[in-house]
Amino acid sequence: MSHLLHLDASARRASLSRALSREFAETWRAARPGAGYTYRDLAADPVPHIGEAWTELCDHVLAHGITDIARYREAVRTPAQREAWKTVEPLLEELAAADVVLIGTPMYNFSIPSALKAWLDQVTFPRMSLAGRRFVVIGARGGAYGPGTPREPFDHHERYLRDFFKGHFAVEDVVFVHAELANARIDPALAHLRDEHDRSLQAARLRIKAVAAQ
Repeated sequence: MSHLLHLDASARRASLSRALSREFAETWRAARPGAGYTYRDLAADPVPHIGEAWTELCDHVLAHGITDIARYREAVRTPAQREAWKTVEPLLEELAAADVVLIGTPMYNFSIPSALKAWLDQVTFPRMSLAGRRFVVIGARGGAYGPGTPREPFDHHERYLRDFFKGHFAVEDVVFVHAELANARIDPALAHLRDEHDRSLQAARLRIKAVAAQ
């Protein structure tokens, strides 16, 4: 049975990335009646930043060649590590149970929100593999960062996540869908680009429906 893990990272409760990730989740679930679904709001319920005890868990896993996620708990040996594991364990269980991971995330300052980075840090261990899973990233960006645009070199949003999923999780089945130029809705200096934003948003919605229904 398929299982979808749905994460949102926007600090805005009524954000574009949240609306679009919700559209994906609704379409995906409608196409798979009875499929599993887990939702986590990384902004409303923030994951704490990693601490020294977490680094000790990683060191143990690396030193002992542990690559099976189910065996990571073997690294827990001290009270501080037990506290760190209390944070890690449910996050890892949600991730391991999913065969599709949906992430709704805006671009903040050319990259991802710190709430999403904190989650990634907590669930990432040396030489782990999530191969066989699909990651879908639904993004909203204030400007235009796509191929051929002047700001393409500043895109540390899609590029970072694509490299992260491949380099840390051994996952290459990653789909990105972006709504560009969202700031044209509010910034008078970008008002002349509102039509271009609307076209980007419509294209994103069509792409979401197609990917979710696959």
